[in-house]
Amino acid sequence: MRYRHALLIVFLVILADQFFKIYIKTNFYYGQEVNVIGDWFKLHFIENEGMAFGMRLGDADTGKLILTLFRLVAVCFGFYLLKRIIVKGYSKGAIICGALILAGALGNLIDSIFYGMIFTESSFHIAKMVPFGQGYGKLFHGRVVDMLYFPLVDTQLPSWVPIWGGKNFTFFEPVFNIADAAISVGVLILVFFQKKLVHRQEPPAAKTAVHNG
Repeated sequence: MRYRHALLIVFLVILADQFFKIYIKTNFYYGQEVNVIGDWFKLHFIENEGMAFGMRLGDADTGKLILTLFRLVAVCFGFYLLKRIIVKGYSKGAIICGALILAGALGNLIDSIFYGMIFTESSFHIAKMVPFGQGYGKLFHGRVVDMLYFPLVDTQLPSWVPIWGGKNFTFFEPVFNIADAAISVGVLILVFFQKKLVHRQEPPAAKTAVHNG
């Protein structure tokens, strides 16, 4: 697989990710929820200051800046690493997984760097896109938009269950976005199919030489 093909995957994932984020941001009230398929697939608009699936890192401002800078460094290294695994002839599957992970990291990085500068606050009104610098926050302090919610199981545990008896149980509870999903899919495929994917492919000339020998 060529580098431009991997970049095309990155571009398409980011395009889908940003399209949905901007649509949700400018059409939903904060916390608004819409059923897509029954009660188990919903669009639920929230924003988070931190990592994937709504996790946070330390003090709000300091943690946000550290996380955004870390993402920036990781994305720059990701482009370098993606090109390296292509040049070294790794399998197409490994390259696609690398492109998905890079696209996810870049998608959330865009939110973190720019969204505070180009959108109004979502707390009490539907947000609007505004001229650069007139948004709700500072550069590198944007909030990541999440909207995908899959409460596949939403029930109350029986009273006889130790510790958690009588409490509500929801699976899968975290709200996430397409960028988070791309990262998770890329990582999980690499973990479960590592032996099959993480290897170098022989160039055609080498294969021909082996067969002829």
